[in-house]
Amino acid sequence: MTLLFSDARTLVNDARERALELGKALSIAVVDYGGFTVLVERMDGARPMTPAIALSKAYSAAVMQRPTEMLENWRQSDPVFFTQVGRMGQHPIVATKGGYTLKRDGAILGGIGISGGSPDEDQQICEAVVAAAGFAVDFPAWAGARREANGHG
Repeated sequence: MTLLFSDARTLVNDARERALELGKALSIAVVDYGGFTVLVERMDGARPMTPAIALSKAYSAAVMQRPTEMLENWRQSDPVFFTQVGRMGQHPIVATKGGYTLKRDGAILGGIGISGGSPDEDQQICEAVVAAAGFAVDFPAWAGARREANGHG
């Protein structure tokens, strides 16, 4: 399965409409399963750095095959390795809210990233547009190493 440009356009249009309802100027990026750019849009008034951040979020969600928020446990449990891996690809891997994997019928098709609102606003819009476009919103927990609060795993 491939991510169609029409799907990317639908996601971006929906995200833009939701951003306007919140009074936010955002950047929205959509990539395919390999992390290659399909579409990036910077709304009027969005800060200059937001397209690059949105693209990193979309890339991370696609190639790591999990929403970016789910990568936080990995980043915390093995920060040195996370930092090294995070520099290897076309874009930095980020563990933050606002990046969502695009999965349909069990196949990873790509990722969407949103930047310019608060982390919660970026995440809320991501989840809403992904669900509205018929992509999966449930992902199994990240299987990375976990440590208990006392330092023992």
